[in-house]
Amino acid sequence: MENTKDLLRFFQGKRVFLTGHTGFKGAWLSELLLYAGAEVTGYALPAPDGGIFQAAGLESRMTSVMGDVRDLESLRRVFQACRPEIVFHLAAQPLVRESYRDPVGTYSTNVLGTVNLLECVRTCGGVRSVLNVTTDKVYRNRECLRGYRETDVLDGYDPYSNSKSCSELATWTYVRSFLAGQGTAVSTARAGNVIGGGDTAADRILPDCVRAARRGEAVYVRNPHSVRPYQHVLEPLSAYLLISRAQYAAPDLAGAYNVGPSVEDCLTTGALADLFCRCWGEGAAWTAAPDGGPHEAVRLTLDCGKIAKTLGWAPRWRAETAVEKTVEWTKAVLSGQRAQDVTRSQIKDYFEAADAARGQSDG
Repeated sequence: MENTKDLLRFFQGKRVFLTGHTGFKGAWLSELLLYAGAEVTGYALPAPDGGIFQAAGLESRMTSVMGDVRDLESLRRVFQACRPEIVFHLAAQPLVRESYRDPVGTYSTNVLGTVNLLECVRTCGGVRSVLNVTTDKVYRNRECLRGYRETDVLDGYDPYSNSKSCSELATWTYVRSFLAGQGTAVSTARAGNVIGGGDTAADRILPDCVRAARRGEAVYVRNPHSVRPYQHVLEPLSAYLLISRAQYAAPDLAGAYNVGPSVEDCLTTGALADLFCRCWGEGAAWTAAPDGGPHEAVRLTLDCGKIAKTLGWAPRWRAETAVEKTVEWTKAVLSGQRAQDVTRSQIKDYFEAADAARGQSDG
């Protein structure tokens, strides 16, 4: 990766519009953009109780608007007021199990919400760079041993995954039909499973681990043998910034990009739970507890060769470090440290480590 000081400096003073800023990944991205000196406007539903957005006091430090991406006119008013140069689209219904419970809500948020955002970009003008963040689950999953590539077929199995496949298709239709002709560069980022401090979502392994450990109970793991591309949340966020900056200057770099860990960090859920229990200590333990829930893929890995070759991006923190940082963040905040300070400290650690590694490789 390029020198990260240069990468962050690019966003200083830029007008950035971010949907989904109250969610786990969106809140971390908001903090990162503020750290870089961007003028950030967020548009999203209210933050979940106890999550990082509330804990870090982000609402008072950015332009934060509560709204639904399915409401085009509301979204358009906020978009026009922001006059963004750069857009990150993260607003989504992000859970597989919730998509089985509410498929209509999932499709309307993930597909219509994307169309509404792209319509704002089309009609308002002035946007140079758009990144639609989808998921590693957009591919037709054949339980392959190799990682999925950007050229593989888009056909997610469950309502969540398929709605994100549809979001991708809508994006490329808007690019071909409208946005390429008006000078707006658009990419999609298909990221693996993210972990990090401040995630309170239901049905995700690390938040489940934290809740169980705090209660002094065993962690119940539904699918301990499922393989996923786990990575710390700062890994894909650094890639999102890099993609956005690259296509801002060179629109021919726009396209679809996988963003995931190295092959050795594609772990089973049981192995991730092992790492958590070791890092948390205090007698933390887990047990397998299949619950006969709806279909979920057994194996899912990504081939990230394109972003490595095209933009020079590579993951920096191994899976063990990602879990350590999650536990470190959680215990620091529980002990009374300010979430904003802990979050910024980890951002600084991540980007300084990236520059140090780059300096060693250059030497």
